[in-house]
Amino acid sequence: VKKSQWIIGGDGWGYDIGYGGVDHVLASGMDVNILIVDTEVYSNTGGQSSKATPVGAVAKFASSGKRIRKKDIGAMAMTYGYVYVAQVAMGANPAQTLKAIHEAEAYDGPSLIIGYSPCEMHSIKKGGMQNCQAEMKKAVECGYWNLFRFNPEAATGKKFSLDSKEPAGGYQEFLMNEARYASLTRSFPERAEELFKENEQAAMDRYAHLLKLKTVYNEA
Repeated sequence: VKKSQWIIGGDGWGYDIGYGGVDHVLASGMDVNILIVDTEVYSNTGGQSSKATPVGAVAKFASSGKRIRKKDIGAMAMTYGYVYVAQVAMGANPAQTLKAIHEAEAYDGPSLIIGYSPCEMHSIKKGGMQNCQAEMKKAVECGYWNLFRFNPEAATGKKFSLDSKEPAGGYQEFLMNEARYASLTRSFPERAEELFKENEQAAMDRYAHLLKLKTVYNEA
C-alpha cells in the first residue's frame, strides 16, 4: 500500500523559520506532500509580521503597516520544474481545493499546497471568524488571492491551470473589511492610502504573472 506522507504547518513556519527545511524537502524529489496554512501572520505566537504578511497589513513589528511585498513561495517552488504546486481557498472553491489535494497525493514527487486561511488576527468586521468561508470567496473574487495548480506530470497544454477568474473589483473594500488594514487608515491615513494602492498593484501584478505562466508552461 502506498504510504501517504503530509507535512502541515503555518506560514510562519513555511515561509520563514522552517523555509530551509521546506526547500530541502521540495528539492529532494521525494514523494512528500506539504500543506502550508497561510494566515499571512505569525498567528500562534502573538501576531507578528512574517514574510507572508502583505504590504500595508498591521501586525506586531509592523505597527505602521508592512512596507515590503509578500514572499511568493508558490512561484519559487515552481521554478524547480518537478514540484507539484497549488494555491487554494476552500471557502472560495471547495472542488478546486479537493482536486489539488487529490493531484498532490497522486503525484510521484514533492508537492506543495498553499491554503488561504483567515485568522482572528485579521479581525474580520462583518461576521468575524463565523464568516471566514465567505471572506475567502471575497479574497479570490477581488484578486487578493489566486487559485492555481501546476502539475509537472500533466499532458502538454494542461500543466498549469489558473482556476480563479479575472479580478472583479472591490479590492479596497475587501481590505477595509479587515481591521489589520482598516486600523492603518486611523493611525497613518496618508501612509495607508499609499500602501493599500501598492498592495492592490502587487495583486494585479501577480495575476498578470500567472497569466504569463499559463502561456509558458502550457506551450512548453
